[in-house]
Amino acid sequence: MSQKILLDKINVPGIKTYEVYRQNGGYASVEKALKTLTPDEVTEEVKKSGLRGRGGAGFPAGMKWSFIDKKSGRPRHLVCNADESEPGTFKDRFLMEYIPHLLIEGMITSSYALGANLSYIYIRGEYMWVFKILERAIAEAKAAGWLGKNILGSGYDLELHVHCGAGAYICGEETALIESLEGKRGNPRIKPPFPAVSGLWANPTVVNNVETIATVPWIVNNSGDDYAKIGIGRSTGTKLISASGNIKNPGVYEIELGLSVDEFMNSDEYLGGMSSSRPLKAFVPGGSSVPILPAELIFKTANGEDRLMTYESLSDGGFATGSMLGSGGFIVYDDTACIVRNTWNFARFYHHESCGQCTPCREGTGWLEKILWRIENGQGREEDIELLWSIQSKIEGNTICPLGDAASWPVAAAIRHFRDEFEYHVRFPEKIKNRDHFVAEPFSQVKHLVGGKVIV
Repeated sequence: MSQKILLDKINVPGIKTYEVYRQNGGYASVEKALKTLTPDEVTEEVKKSGLRGRGGAGFPAGMKWSFIDKKSGRPRHLVCNADESEPGTFKDRFLMEYIPHLLIEGMITSSYALGANLSYIYIRGEYMWVFKILERAIAEAKAAGWLGKNILGSGYDLELHVHCGAGAYICGEETALIESLEGKRGNPRIKPPFPAVSGLWANPTVVNNVETIATVPWIVNNSGDDYAKIGIGRSTGTKLISASGNIKNPGVYEIELGLSVDEFMNSDEYLGGMSSSRPLKAFVPGGSSVPILPAELIFKTANGEDRLMTYESLSDGGFATGSMLGSGGFIVYDDTACIVRNTWNFARFYHHESCGQCTPCREGTGWLEKILWRIENGQGREEDIELLWSIQSKIEGNTICPLGDAASWPVAAAIRHFRDEFEYHVRFPEKIKNRDHFVAEPFSQVKHLVGGKVIV
């Protein structure tokens, strides 16, 4: 059994209430930090831990904290990014819904480390019931003296608010989130300046993911060194994984980084293997924005090494033969899945969610969606595959924020690893008119029609 840091108390009856959370050791990190540690010492423990941002980018959290401007004398802010909108990712919702005080505790301890006296939790508009849970938890914490003026007689003041967004995926990008929090349209800002220098209301600001902040109490209560002992290499600690698709046991799992993909996929402790007798076809390890991988690259890297649930192992081989851990949205497909339809579905999402600020993304995501729809609906042309490749390559790296990359990478990976499936759609439109065309006749049985080997 792997060590649990975030979900250790998740099944304690009543844990979402302040009384039960406090009885189970809640808010101990706030006491320890405010009574025995300086803000810089808290930051140093997070640095030692090697904790990396759990929202997708994987940037070291302690290092990010150290960048905040302390010399200007301007107010500082901590903003929690709870705008969890990546398709296939739902682990932050799970934390906030079932153990909200863990996030509140992490916000207080982290705000103290940053010298922030006004902090925010920015939550996606579709999570309204979770918004109410967090507001109730904040009210309980404030009534118990953990928020407000002179917390625990330490002289430290903190006000914490929840701000509900309007349901825009782009506001998961930290500068678009800040723009939205200021009451503006959620468009990403050009960087520099970075939020650590000029963020919310031009004040120094740190934006961290829910899971990242919720991990801080354990690190402060134990130590950064103890956290760094969990995991492997630069992938330290535990990670929440949102698992879905054709598996027996979908849900949210906390794993120690370094677990093999094979064990995570097939052991009864985790996903329990495929949900039916159908063979594994592909998987997306880190949410819809990361490259999809075919079955032969899931359990082993291109070099023949075991594929591990770490930042480094999942990206081994670059995008040619690897992917990314990303936000931990682990999606599994059996051989009845249509990669073209799946790619079109992702492209449709990114087109809808593009803020429109950058021309390559605004125009390119629309083209990707239209061409993929055409191929999936039996109207594809031979040149469409190369056209898709050309369009995605002109989006990637040419936008202010990473949404353009997130739209292009799934298309590129789908063509790279499943090009013959795209060719099949173009050459045999009559065979794919039925929406469930690969249910009765999986592609592995007809791929010989486009020159591939038949797999029965």
